[in-house]
Amino acid sequence: MFNTEDTYEVVIFSIGDTKAGTKMGKLQLKNTVDDTILNCILWEETLNRFDNKIFRTGNLVRIVSGSFNEKFNNCLVSALELIKEAKLGLEESQIEEYYTKLQSYINQISDENLKNFVSEQFENHPEFKIMPAAKLMHHNYIGGLLVHTVECLEFAELNMAKFEYKANKDEVYAACLLHDFGKIFEYTIDTETGLIDYAPNFREEWISHSQYGFTICMSAGFKKVAKMIAAHHGRADWGAIIDLDQKDLEPELYLIHFIDNLSAKFGKISTRLLEE
Repeated sequence: MFNTEDTYEVVIFSIGDTKAGTKMGKLQLKNTVDDTILNCILWEETLNRFDNKIFRTGNLVRIVSGSFNEKFNNCLVSALELIKEAKLGLEESQIEEYYTKLQSYINQISDENLKNFVSEQFENHPEFKIMPAAKLMHHNYIGGLLVHTVECLEFAELNMAKFEYKANKDEVYAACLLHDFGKIFEYTIDTETGLIDYAPNFREEWISHSQYGFTICMSAGFKKVAKMIAAHHGRADWGAIIDLDQKDLEPELYLIHFIDNLSAKFGKISTRLLEE
């Protein structure tokens, strides 16, 4: 049963077009008491009354008025109140701290050609520091891609120290560093509101961010790194170029997939969790 005192956390927000040509907002909220999901619609006239920053992932809001279906899991919202604003993401000092960690892993690559290639990618794209790792699933905040990449490097370091099989550290670190690099072109993030969306032209040029990382590494002659990036999503229906169900694949291909998956599953999803 709906209670006007209920507090909800913003999960995801997007704006689309109706058949009539007007704007429509789709808002997914999570009840902070029982974690139930509420799917909401906001018509254009309602959207026009709000500053978009109220829809930032992690914000805590209250529904002032709205029309609910009989199961109270869908709502046509007419008024919202912002209870607590989530952080946009990492603070500048945190970004620099994570970026220093990232640079330390680049410096551990002993192959000078590979090290220079990886360094150039980051030097040429300083926007990497602020980009999110996803729109919804994980690390979806300013600096999220940086955090995710460093977590993958830390997991890789731990794994290689413990297992008897000795992977090529240079190649594993390079794959961790570049496996999601294409996301700087795949997503946009509004640094004023924290809202994330898909870049409008990315799909016209690339199939996925994995294809971007695979392509630049293949073009530079780093074929093993390219293969690890191609497999990091694990399955073709999850976006992998190389499906890990194939036989006789190198162990490193599985390593990058599991490392990426660990960070995605256990990483902080929203900035509200960063504060806890």
